Amino acid sequence: MLTKQCTGLHGEKRDYYLYPKAIPPFEMSDFIQNVLFDTYRYHSGEGDMWPITWASDDALYCGAGDNKGCPMNLWRVQTLRFSPESLTSTGQWSIDMVNPEPVSLSSLSGRTDVCGVKPAGLLDVDGVLYLSVEAQNYGDQPLFSRQHNLFGWIVTSGDGGKSFDDAATPQEFFSGRLASCHFLQFGRGYSGARDGFVYAYFPCDLEDEQSYWENNDALLLGRVPKEQLLERDAWEFYASDSPAVPAWSSREKEAKPVFAYYKMTGANHVIYNPGIGRYLMGNYSFVDRELHPRPIHQMGYPESSISQLTLYEAPEPWGPWRLFYRDDDWGTYGDYQPNFPTKWITENGRVLYMVSSGSWDDYNFVVQKMALRLKGDADFPPESRLFRYRRG
Repeated sequence: MLTKQCTGLHGEKRDYYLYPKAIPPFEMSDFIQNVLFDTYRYHSGEGDMWPITWASDDALYCGAGDNKGCPMNLWRVQTLRFSPESLTSTGQWSIDMVNPEPVSLSSLSGRTDVCGVKPAGLLDVDGVLYLSVEAQNYGDQPLFSRQHNLFGWIVTSGDGGKSFDDAATPQEFFSGRLASCHFLQFGRGYSGARDGFVYAYFPCDLEDEQSYWENNDALLLGRVPKEQLLERDAWEFYASDSPAVPAWSSREKEAKPVFAYYKMTGANHVIYNPGIGRYLMGNYSFVDRELHPRPIHQMGYPESSISQLTLYEAPEPWGPWRLFYRDDDWGTYGDYQPNFPTKWITENGRVLYMVSSGSWDDYNFVVQKMALRLKGDADFPPESRLFRYRRG
């Protein structure tokens, strides 16, 4: 394998594998024709990750990592008014920390392979919050040093996140390529779900069968009856080579990718947009200036802060995924973890809010409005008429 020379933040040698350039291997969508982002982004909170769920109490709950002196905490977003047609979104919502440390880390204190934990997925089902947690280290492959998801588990809360049962599942409920569990989001309290299953995506590397926070190869898809979400034996996994003929297996070794982008698959979030009848996914990973995959901790600033954003739509949770947007230098400092709160989507599905986080100034709850133009639409929706606004 060829390597490329690289210097780290403190002048140390940080060479990395020279993988093929990051060119998305997907057909362009003929359903979503164009995307328009608001000029402005709005920042609040602190931290990164931000898995989000629309809860039964009508609030949004989200998990954040690596802030306030803790590896992980839980936040509540209260929507004061949903006004996608307004010039700004400041004052339209408030975000407050609910729980500064939902999971006690004392049980991990003896594990030398674990450097910390982060929130991977969050889901409200009928008033119960299910928070999937991942245990990580921050790179154990010198020539491609990605944040390694070692194992994961699920904790639950019945009081809006104020307290959690951290023994709801064993700590190694998921491991290997299933270590990072990201729940598929539907409507309020999981209303509007396609069936009686909970679905979740698992980012993984197909070559070493491990899971990473960035620059994976693929996503696997699991599902479980929602009443048995905490029973590991009840989970099954998508095991088909064709989206037209879905098949499921209880054997995780038989799981097949539902999305594959070599060394460029992030720890992605997926939501269902009922207004347009499509599943939407934002994908991120990091690249060098020549567009070769390169993990964020493999080099120093400013070269460390170049990420690629690609957006996809599909008619089913397992695809087929088609590309409708690409940005090879996303955000201010290399942003990541794009997500779309299902509460913040207009009824016709054309206007959404995208939540993300990133390095440096973007290391928080970043919100940006986004409009879609579908095939057959004469123009973007009227709510987006101010998206291009610039003073003067």
